[in-house]
Amino acid sequence: MSIILSNGHELKYVVASGAFGFKGKGWPWEKPLVWLGLIRPELFTVVIKTLTLKPTKGNLRWWKPWTCVRLIPGGSVNKIGLTNKGIDWWCKKIGPKIDSNKVSLVGSIYGNKKQLLEMADLLNKFDFVALEINDSCPNTGHTLQQAQTIIENVKAVAKISRHPIILKVSCAQDYLAITKGLVEIVEAIDLNSVAFEKVFPGKRSPLWKLEKKVGGGGGGVSGKPAQKFNWKVVEDLVRQNLIPVIAPSIMDAGDLAKVKKLGADAFSFGAIHLKTPWKPTTIVKQEEN
Repeated sequence: MSIILSNGHELKYVVASGAFGFKGKGWPWEKPLVWLGLIRPELFTVVIKTLTLKPTKGNLRWWKPWTCVRLIPGGSVNKIGLTNKGIDWWCKKIGPKIDSNKVSLVGSIYGNKKQLLEMADLLNKFDFVALEINDSCPNTGHTLQQAQTIIENVKAVAKISRHPIILKVSCAQDYLAITKGLVEIVEAIDLNSVAFEKVFPGKRSPLWKLEKKVGGGGGGVSGKPAQKFNWKVVEDLVRQNLIPVIAPSIMDAGDLAKVKKLGADAFSFGAIHLKTPWKPTTIVKQEEN
């Protein structure tokens, strides 16, 4: 059970965008666990933190990350807002130092069609195993794009990118129409976090102060609280049977077994790294033994 991309890469266990930073080797606070072998990035296909064309300030401040990321029972809620230094920074400072023989990386980009095309062209020089188009971030304050616009954007990127394309969608989008329009264009579908208002209707987000300050909703929920919504998307996409699907929100071995029964083709670990960053490595090692 896995996805074989057109370049031959096997996509099975995935680290969701941002969980291992911009290099795919873990954030500074995860490095001791990497050195000890408790986190092994090489066991996964790692999606880097999403990049934008120009630097995006977002809401993340490295000296006080708790202002935009909070743990909640079973998962997390974040309102990071695509904080990054921009594609040029990554291409000059990060990309040239990455050894693709040691870690399998997926690039991740967000923007309008013109921006996506420019970024995809710049990333052609790097040895990613795939390119993720993030067209569904719940923290940008923008209305989720209509299906036809997304289809047109992705088709345009696929024409110029040398990498297999993964599309990140939201349960709030018309994901069945999007998938239908991208058969033989997109090689896998993965899923974003779920808007706080959808998961907890009528409740105040733990990030309400930030919501009041910058707008754009109460953040994106990941982990067990998001499973009800995202796993329904997995079921729908499996039933549609057009493009392989990566199941998100894996928090323990039991979750992995459940999404396997749903028919998912690959499996993504995201919020689990905030509470127990060593656990995905443990789960995968047990599965493979």
